[in-house]
Amino acid sequence: MAKAILFVNAKKENAPVLAGEITEELEKQNIAVDTFSFEKKPGFSVESGYNIAFSLGGDGTVLYAARTMAPLGVPVFPINLGTLGFIAGVHPGEWKAVFYDWLRGKARFSQRLMLEARVERKGREVVRGTCLNDTVVSASGIAKIIKLRVSIGPVEGEGMMYLGQYRSDGLIVATPTGSTAYSAAAGGPLLDPELEAMILNPICPFTLSHRPMVLPAGETLLIEIEAEQRSGVLLTVDGQVTEPLEPGDRIFISRSPKPGILIASGRDVFYQALKTKFSWPGTPVEAPRA
Repeated sequence: MAKAILFVNAKKENAPVLAGEITEELEKQNIAVDTFSFEKKPGFSVESGYNIAFSLGGDGTVLYAARTMAPLGVPVFPINLGTLGFIAGVHPGEWKAVFYDWLRGKARFSQRLMLEARVERKGREVVRGTCLNDTVVSASGIAKIIKLRVSIGPVEGEGMMYLGQYRSDGLIVATPTGSTAYSAAAGGPLLDPELEAMILNPICPFTLSHRPMVLPAGETLLIEIEAEQRSGVLLTVDGQVTEPLEPGDRIFISRSPKPGILIASGRDVFYQALKTKFSWPGTPVEAPRA
């Protein structure tokens, strides 16, 4: 028997009603349904056994669902009840048609690069997490510059190439999906969401020569927290999970073994969102026929 899970942001208008409608339709198809509803930050774990996950909310709900389901290889069906919709690409009125495409094996899938961050402290791993948007190392105080050493290499450890010391408010390491989020606000480039690349973007760097860089997804970044800091330092994953860092901590960031899989939320949704949200002018002009 197929099984679905619903991630429902109860603060979104009509989310509970839509969840009931989806549950009723799925049960007609003999699909068992589990529902996790939340109003603030979700805090539950999910076990394997699901075939599909529905995300009812905005892009933030999709981020949580993707981090939860990607390790299990379960696709996320992102229904947009938010305002931005760079990731959540299915309109509430269209969900049933897209769902039946999925049942018939005709649904479009978008595979998204995810990053894994691992914090090593005194030679021991203390934190590990994945992101669909970005991993950020930043000052915990207001307008405080921190000092970070950055290296890059194909694997962790020996042979990594030292890029330099970054004196800034912090560093953003973003995926192509996350290129429209915090990284864009910090002056970073916009990347096609299905590219295999990551962005290293300093936040308000003290040295203006430190510019955003687009790096191969197969590389590993090492960010080291220097000993003397004027502020505390935080690790933030997808803007939703935070961990305090200590001087001497080493953060390794690399491609996650499993990608995020989104249903009906491909490149066309991304580019349409760009045109709409950024108010790009003009209308398509048909090329003259020979």
